[in-house]
Amino acid sequence: MQKSSPVDGLRFAFGTLTVLPVRVHRWDRPAARGGMLSAPLAGLVVGGCAAGLGVLLLLLGAGPLLAAVASVAVPAALTRGLHLDGLADTADGLGSGRPAEDALRIMKQSDIGPFGVLTLVLVLLAQVAVLAQLYGDSWARGAVAAVASAVTARLALTLAARAGVPAARPEGLGAAVAGVVPVAAALGIAAAAVAVGAAGGPRVAAAVAAGAGGAELVLRRCVRRFGGVTGDVFGAVAETAATVSLVVLTLGP
Repeated sequence: MQKSSPVDGLRFAFGTLTVLPVRVHRWDRPAARGGMLSAPLAGLVVGGCAAGLGVLLLLLGAGPLLAAVASVAVPAALTRGLHLDGLADTADGLGSGRPAEDALRIMKQSDIGPFGVLTLVLVLLAQVAVLAQLYGDSWARGAVAAVASAVTARLALTLAARAGVPAARPEGLGAAVAGVVPVAAALGIAAAAVAVGAAGGPRVAAAVAAGAGGAELVLRRCVRRFGGVTGDVFGAVAETAATVSLVVLTLGP
């Protein structure tokens, strides 16, 4: 099998995790490995765009609430709502109380059930509320939060794609990336993300770590419930990580 280059990994990350016009040339597991290792970099770009629009609106005279809504809308738009859709589908699957096979079938349906709707509403409200508070404190705090949450969300994808985490189905994006990242590499990326976050202060580092931890709890629940991960589960852990990291940034004085 041909060895994947770093460019292949970056193409995979940006081509599958964003709507940016990046063409993916390789869909094999080496490219997927590089892509999932590069996922936090895609988060950095998405978060930068989210923060940029939020700060621009503040400079134009908008209030912190509108800036917060914009910073939440940008990641959704740059992913075509993929992670939010996965969150809703996973909530429906977990809340169904059905056996794993039936729950996975529910998750594949195009409609959203009551558990999915409720989860989406609460998560989006939490994200907007946190960012509005932080933008109200200062544009810098809001911008840092928007970037940190986006990076943490994609870090959760790297960790969820580590070796030992099985796929729940033999097909789909989840199966394509499940288990492709060596555990040591996943932990190294996580440590690097926390270290970079520490440059913004101990609270940012704590937010990154807490977001990854919250995503890990959801991941483990899904693996026990469904027998492995799916593309929807990846979306759920990403949104969980983003939301937890944002909440942590509001705690304390």
